[in-house]
Amino acid sequence: MFLMQAIFYILVLLGTFLIMEGITWLTHRFVMHGFLWYLHKDHHQTEPGFFEKNDAFFVIFAVPSMLLIYFGTFNDQWILQAVGFGIMLYGAAYFLVHDVIIHQRFKWFTRSNSTYVRAIRWAHKMHHKHLDRHEGESFGMLMVHKRYWDKIKRDKKLMAGNKKVEYAPEVE
Repeated sequence: MFLMQAIFYILVLLGTFLIMEGITWLTHRFVMHGFLWYLHKDHHQTEPGFFEKNDAFFVIFAVPSMLLIYFGTFNDQWILQAVGFGIMLYGAAYFLVHDVIIHQRFKWFTRSNSTYVRAIRWAHKMHHKHLDRHEGESFGMLMVHKRYWDKIKRDKKLMAGNKKVEYAPEVE
């Protein structure tokens, strides 16, 4: 019985983590670039400083996670707790990918040659080329569209042949 519950707990936690990518895409596209643009706008500026109004979204996502963990723990509702920890795990991944790897607010992984890391950085760069809220692309965080993977793979092949790599966005 305990083993089965542990397996379900892990599946709910991982499922929540995966679902959060879709929730993040929707929130980024329709809330951050919608009615809460005033909080997100400074994130699209070139030099907003270390802290941004956009950092408020960390709290907005952390509150449901903390509440689910709290009520799941103290009301013996393991599924609520698992969802809360799944949201928290996604938040940690988001912080690592967005703030550390992409924007390098902390200088921890500055020279990665990983195709995945370079693809997410390029996708995010393409997102930030749009300075207003109405146009945009690449609203997700951890899942990267195939065109960004393909661009990085092409770049790696060109660099292996000592050819100059063009970093202008590709027109499709």
